[in-house]
Amino acid sequence: DFLFFWGAVFLVTTTLVAFLKKENQELIPAKEETKGVTDTYRLLFSIIKMPAVLTFCLLILTSKVGFSAADAVTGLKLVEEGVPKEHLALLAVPMVPLQIILPLVISKYTAGPQPLNTFYKAMPYRLLLGLEFAFLVWWAPKVKHEGGFPVYYYAVVVLSYALHQITLYSMYVAIMAFNAKVSDPLIGGTYMTLLNTVSNLGGNWPSTVALWLVDPLTVKECAGAQGHTCATAEATEV
Repeated sequence: DFLFFWGAVFLVTTTLVAFLKKENQELIPAKEETKGVTDTYRLLFSIIKMPAVLTFCLLILTSKVGFSAADAVTGLKLVEEGVPKEHLALLAVPMVPLQIILPLVISKYTAGPQPLNTFYKAMPYRLLLGLEFAFLVWWAPKVKHEGGFPVYYYAVVVLSYALHQITLYSMYVAIMAFNAKVSDPLIGGTYMTLLNTVSNLGGNWPSTVALWLVDPLTVKECAGAQGHTCATAEATEV
């Protein structure tokens, strides 16, 4: 129902924009960014061949490897340890106001000549929060009781997620500010799209690899089945 409602809202609003929005003919740029798809890709390749852009792409493609496992797997492991999914979903509600306010606050620090400084400063704290998330997973079975989990455990989880959001948004806003700052105004759309796409890839591929490695790297003990390590899904089934 939620997805259906918002899908309908998106369709209606997009249709209204298509029919009601009028372009300002007086502000037509003297020169178009590109003439077509082929020209756009040629332009992208010419941009990405620049040494500074290559170095930056390498940076943002690998910068999130250190906390990809904590970001991608913590929630799944908490559910595995018995934390109800609905409780984890409810814990995301207090994060919404924080997610609205954080970009406004952080943008003040990324508006200067060196927006990536905020990115660098937030990184070690986000790495440390990965250890905090590992502690939360380890701690879960220790505090679990018949009625579920105590309130103080959920309070620590909420606080940990809030601190994580601060570091996450500090890095995110800093990268967006840097991309906007270095993009050539004449080809701003193409430049920004390229850098933002690489930035998104830098966050997605480490998380995918982390999820893929969860089973091979998980140590399991088989009760009542000598000689079985439960290393594979088939062995666990047996």
